[in-house]
Amino acid sequence: MGHPFVEGEQALLVDRKQRRYLVALQAGSEFHSHAGVIAHDDILGGAEGVILRSSRGSLFTAFRPTLAEYVLKMPRGAQVIYPKDLGPLLMLADVFPGVRILESGVGSGALSMTLLRAGAEVVGHEIRDDFAARAVANVETMLGVEALARYDVRMRNAYEGIEGDDYDRVVLDLPEPWAVVPHAAASLRGGGIIVAYTPSIVQATRFRSALDEHGFRFAETIEVLNRSWHVDGDAVRPDHRMVAHTAFLTHARFLEL
Repeated sequence: MGHPFVEGEQALLVDRKQRRYLVALQAGSEFHSHAGVIAHDDILGGAEGVILRSSRGSLFTAFRPTLAEYVLKMPRGAQVIYPKDLGPLLMLADVFPGVRILESGVGSGALSMTLLRAGAEVVGHEIRDDFAARAVANVETMLGVEALARYDVRMRNAYEGIEGDDYDRVVLDLPEPWAVVPHAAASLRGGGIIVAYTPSIVQATRFRSALDEHGFRFAETIEVLNRSWHVDGDAVRPDHRMVAHTAFLTHARFLEL
């Protein structure tokens, strides 16, 4: 039997149509939806996979959310990077325990918590207090307060410079990542990696030009397309809908001149 749900945890309630609802568990509270009411007390103390019946007779299954599920359902201010891009980004940036990363544009914290969960030490640059506070809160909720020891969000505009040096990685989710490239060249160690997430190919091309001008080599730009399949016994086909373009991922390595 797994660990029972306790107060303060996140629970993901899944209905018969696979719709998902994220709930922060509190004794005496209730979850309300069109399908009825479920008391949090009915979840607390139960194991993952417990079946719950709402006040209107609808059935829900309770699980702890995965990181991908939490990213899609967590409170947010800024738009998040979606799980289909977060996984490849971890590989392109070659994230490992103890790696020192400068992240600019922390937004709601989806990328931050992905880097932290892989063991990175993250210094964030953000220009909006509300985004920074939301990112820190989401990281603490998903990863626990101990993760905050490796997460330092500073109110700073990366276009004007990067605070600190000798970073192993620079990861950018900004409208104009090319403006940060000169600062990244001064802050990255030799052989370090820079990665940028850009919705527009025009942003990617300008970023690539800046990389060429500032000592970065082996640049590559990719786009990740996610197509699921319908499987019903031997009847299989691609699903009619897919998660196609969200952004371009560009990465390169810095060579000290």
